[in-house]
Amino acid sequence: MFDELPEPLREVAELQLGVLSAAQLVRAGLTRNGVSSRVRSGRWQRLYRGAYATFSGVPCREAQLWGAVLASGHGAMLSFQTAAEVAGLDDRPSRLIHVTIPSDRRIARTPGIAVHHSARASQAVHPSRLLPQTRIEETILDLAGVARSLDDAYGWVTRGVGRRLTVPRKLVTAMDKRAKMRWREELLELLGPDSAGVHSPLEWRYHRDVERPHSLPPGPRQARDSRDGHSEYRDKLYERYGVALELDGRAAHPADKRWDDIRRDNAAAAKRIITLRYGWTDVATRPCEVAAEVAQVLMGRGFTGARPCSPGCPVGANIVKRPSA
Repeated sequence: MFDELPEPLREVAELQLGVLSAAQLVRAGLTRNGVSSRVRSGRWQRLYRGAYATFSGVPCREAQLWGAVLASGHGAMLSFQTAAEVAGLDDRPSRLIHVTIPSDRRIARTPGIAVHHSARASQAVHPSRLLPQTRIEETILDLAGVARSLDDAYGWVTRGVGRRLTVPRKLVTAMDKRAKMRWREELLELLGPDSAGVHSPLEWRYHRDVERPHSLPPGPRQARDSRDGHSEYRDKLYERYGVALELDGRAAHPADKRWDDIRRDNAAAAKRIITLRYGWTDVATRPCEVAAEVAQVLMGRGFTGARPCSPGCPVGANIVKRPSA
């Protein structure tokens, strides 16, 4: 495939999926006229200004990504949504290819490529990935920093940890290296030991606004269970009291998933486990009412530690005051 390339470039072309920069081609002895001739003949194609595919046909996604990085020049790396895509943090290919370059460089605008600048580019790049890209911690913090809301920022962090792409300690270390970080205090709280096991923004809201301020009992998150020989996980399990909690942040609930949930709840009921279910609106708009309901169920099974978060909190109505001795 690469026989017409100079010997030094063949291995490079193979590593870069057949994509080479104009600078690499010139350094290897090819003239600009020679490159243009191959493009005109259809044997090669220009992906971006300064980046060429040394083959015909539709380039694969990774070849396109190589083209964007090579076209962006020295020190360029995939970042933001595109780095999230290649790292497995985001399941959707980004429409624009996001690239970060050192802050002391400027390049011409290129259609299809979104360019970001960073004074920490040399620190942010992943040390071992062949296709240059930001470290997963840098990717998560970049995306959290430009998120439309704090909940969206929580989402990037919880997804990265929940998918086991990183751990809270590494995110905190990466955050400490940033002079500026939007929502720093809130994200540091999310990454603290008290929230270990939180896998979604909704789970974090439940912990922050329902469980903790109302002194509901701690319990394992993503608790493992089994049914018909298959492992299942509960968002929250108050095992001592036989109460499971499920949090669903989806706007729509597919029918097949709904029936799977029903079967799981029925199987839990056979084990004398009560299942409570709450959605985003419940936890976000009426946390005290949710806490009161959870507390009432737990108190019916022996729990005595619930406390209202304020004088008017409905959790207080569930607490029977004992007469003083």
